[in-house]
Amino acid sequence: MTSFETLIGLRYLRAKRRNSFISFISLISIVGIALGVAALIIVLSVMNGFQKEIRGRILGVASHLEITGMNNRLDNWRGAMAVARQDARVTASAPFVSAQGLLSVGPNVRGAMVRGVLPEAENTVVDVGHKMLVGQLSDLQPGGFGIVLGVELARQLGVGRGDKVTLITPQGQITPAGMMPRLKQFTVVGVFKVDMFEYDASLAMIQLKDAQTLFRLDDAVSGVRLKLNDLMLAPAVKHALAPKLTYDMYLTDWTDQHASYFRAVQIEKRMMFIILTLIVAVAAFNLVSTLIMTVTDKQADIAILRTLGAAPGSIMRIFVIQGALSGLIGTLCGVGGGVLVALNLDVLVPAIERLLGSKIFSSEVYLIDKLPSDVLPGDVLTITVISLLLALLATLYPSWRASRTQPAEALRYE
Repeated sequence: MTSFETLIGLRYLRAKRRNSFISFISLISIVGIALGVAALIIVLSVMNGFQKEIRGRILGVASHLEITGMNNRLDNWRGAMAVARQDARVTASAPFVSAQGLLSVGPNVRGAMVRGVLPEAENTVVDVGHKMLVGQLSDLQPGGFGIVLGVELARQLGVGRGDKVTLITPQGQITPAGMMPRLKQFTVVGVFKVDMFEYDASLAMIQLKDAQTLFRLDDAVSGVRLKLNDLMLAPAVKHALAPKLTYDMYLTDWTDQHASYFRAVQIEKRMMFIILTLIVAVAAFNLVSTLIMTVTDKQADIAILRTLGAAPGSIMRIFVIQGALSGLIGTLCGVGGGVLVALNLDVLVPAIERLLGSKIFSSEVYLIDKLPSDVLPGDVLTITVISLLLALLATLYPSWRASRTQPAEALRYE
C-alpha cells in the first residue's frame, strides 16, 4: 500500500501551484539535470570511442607484445618465438626488422620507418594485409626488393605500383672517397591505408630477407612480434614471459609503447567526468531553491498535516519524495537522451558537417576522420547513480526545514 507521504509528494509534484514561478524553477532544475546527465554520457562515450578507435588502429599496425634484442639485433629469435608460443595466450608470432631510412624519388625525399617482414607471418599479428589499396603483402618476395608504402607516403613521393624508389640507409660503407651511405633501389608493389596518418605517412615494408641483407644482419632480426587472444592481458603475459627469456632480450607491450598517449586520454576522461559531474551537481542543487520556495508556499498545508498528527519525519519524507522524483525524472530523461545521441553520432556528425559545409574532423589533426562513440553500461550506471544521489542530497536541507515548521506559527496569519 502506498504511504500518504508518497501520495502527497506526488500531488505536490504534479499539482498546479499558485505561484507559477516555482513551477518554472522546478522545470529548469529538471531540464538542467537532464542536460548535464546527457552531456556527461555523450562526452564519456565519445572519449571511450576515441580511445577504442585509436587503440584498434595502432594495434592494426603495431603489436600486442614485442621481444627485441640489444642494439636492435636479436640473434636467437627462433628460440624466443618457441618460448613465447608455449604460453596459451599467445596466438601468433612474427619476426621483424625495424630501421630508419630515407626514400628518394627524383627531387622528393621523405623519412620512413622501414620494417622488414615475412608476409605470411605478418598477416597473423597485424591487419596491414587487410588494409591494402593496391597489391598484396604477399607480393614481397625474397630477393625481389619490392616495397609496400603507406598511402600518404606514396602520395608525398608521387609513386604508384611499379615505380622505383631509392632507399638510403644510415649504415654507411667505407669507400676511397670516405664514408658513404648505402643506397638500394626498390620497386613499389603495394600501397596500404590503415586510416592513421602517423603510419600512412611514414611506414614502408620490405621482405625480411631483403631487410637482413640491406642492414647487414645476416640471420638476425630486430625482434619478434606477438599477438594475444586478449590485448588487455599484454602486461600479464609480459611478466610471465620475462623470466623465461635470456638477459639480452627485452619485452615491451602496447601499453609501454604508447603509454603517454593512453595515459593522457585516461586523465582527460577523468577530468571531463569530474567537470561534467559538477554541472550535474549545480543542476541538482537547483532543487534546493525550488523546494525551499515550495516549503514556504505550503506552510499552511504543513501546519494542517502536523495538526492532524503527522510526525516531523513524515513531513520531511513528503518533500524528500517530491525532490527525489524531480531528480529521477531529470536523470531518466538525460540518460535516455544521452544514450540516444551517443548511439547515433555516426549519423548526426555527418549531418552537421553537411549543414556547415566543412569537415569538423581532419585525420591529420585528430588522427581519425570521424567522431566515434562507445556507450559503456558501467559508465551509464555510474552517472545515473551519482545524479540520483546528488538530487537526493539536495532535498535533505529543505525537507528538514519543512519538518521543523510549527503549526501555530504557520497558521498565525492565515
